[in-house]
Amino acid sequence: MKAIEITEFGAPDVLKLAERPTPEPKAGEVLIKVAASGINRPDVFQRKGGYAPPPGASDLPGLEVAGEIVGGTIDEKHNPFGLKIGDRVCALLAGGGYAEYAVAPLLQCLPVPKGLTDIEAASLPETFFTVWSNVFERAHLGAGEGGANEVLLVQGGSSGIGVTAIQIARALGYRVLATAGSEEKCRACEALGAERAINYKTEDFVEVVKSLTNDRGVDVILDMVGGSYVARELSALADGGRIVVIAMLGGAKAEINLNEILRRRLTITGSTLRPRPVEFKAKLAAQLKARVWPHLEDGTIKPVVHRVFPAAQAADAHTLMESSTHVGKIVLNWGADA
Repeated sequence: MKAIEITEFGAPDVLKLAERPTPEPKAGEVLIKVAASGINRPDVFQRKGGYAPPPGASDLPGLEVAGEIVGGTIDEKHNPFGLKIGDRVCALLAGGGYAEYAVAPLLQCLPVPKGLTDIEAASLPETFFTVWSNVFERAHLGAGEGGANEVLLVQGGSSGIGVTAIQIARALGYRVLATAGSEEKCRACEALGAERAINYKTEDFVEVVKSLTNDRGVDVILDMVGGSYVARELSALADGGRIVVIAMLGGAKAEINLNEILRRRLTITGSTLRPRPVEFKAKLAAQLKARVWPHLEDGTIKPVVHRVFPAAQAADAHTLMESSTHVGKIVLNWGADA
């Protein structure tokens, strides 16, 4: 099969089209003929040498794909969605998605939502699993002191994670605020359901949050920045509020006021999804299928695909990702017209 290899750690041009053996599915796995592969920020970190695959995972980048199940043994005891050979699926992977064929645990495969193309479906798994795991499972949006009236702040609202978090939270009835780095990106966030998008280059997000919440603050902050943002985020939280950190684009160290955490019952947490066991991801898949897939199928939540590249142009796709000029997801097309 054709695949995109990381030939050495470095700039986007280290991504090269190569020939690899087609992978063999193990027990509990299926073989997927890949139509499209999603691009995610962790792929960039892996290409640079900063995010090694978990033990046993493919060295090829790529954490999500969409395509057709063409092999593997379907174990009906571990097949909650009734999938079978020939079905179109989108799947969360621990690696190996930049290829014409990929293997995935059956429990991490979801049926392509009705009405979506493979390109659109390939943009879903990594961000949807991540958002559900962190915003709803770790930070418990809606289950804190603010109850059903809780408010979410999404840092980096125009990213793939950001557009997903905005839409899921809005579809489930929560107020959402977001930050972005340009007026164009701010308007895009608002079009997706953010009540107000804050231009972090020209506005102080803490002041805006306080003004929009009658000085109360937000209940949950989804943070992809870290660094100096964390201290400011504590000031933007309501009593009992939670910060969930999923990336550290602004740095891995922060100086914070512990007294504020104690006095106002604040929580800072975080997680990475890739190394978690299949059983954990299977629970997320079941929750997404029940709570989110219906909103994708009725159009309440829409995939946001900024640009599609032929798979052989993966280096160009990474260059775009690192430019941070995109809104939503970037996808590789492995189809005949790629």
